[in-house]
Amino acid sequence: MSSVGEAACSYAALILHDDGIPITAEKISTLVKAANVSVESYWPSLFAKLFEKCNIEDLITNVGAGGGGAPVAAGAPIAAGDGAGAAAPPPAEEKKKEEPEEESDDDLGFGLFD
Repeated sequence: MSSVGEAACSYAALILHDDGIPITAEKISTLVKAANVSVESYWPSLFAKLFEKCNIEDLITNVGAGGGGAPVAAGAPIAAGDGAGAAAPPPAEEKKKEEPEEESDDDLGFGLFD
C-alpha cells in the first residue's frame, strides 16, 4: 500500500508544481482524495516537507542524467544541510560520442544459437 501512497503523492506534487501552486500537505491530500486514492495520513506531509527542502525542477530535469549526474544530485541535499553554504558543482556535460555501427551476427560468422 505504501508504494501506492508514494506514487499518488508524487503525482500530486508534480501536478501542483506544473500549475505553479505551492506544494503543501493539504493540497497534496486534496488531490489524492479527488483521485479516489486512499493513502496513509503521513504521506502528504512527508512529501510536502521533502519539496520544501529540494527543488522539484532539479529533480525533474535530472531524472535522465547519466553517469556522474546522479551522485552529485544525491549528495547536494546532504552537503547543503551541514551549514557549509557551498553549492555542489553542476555535473559536467558529457559530449555525445559517436557509436560505431554494430555488426550483425551474420558478418561475424556465428549466431547466438550456433
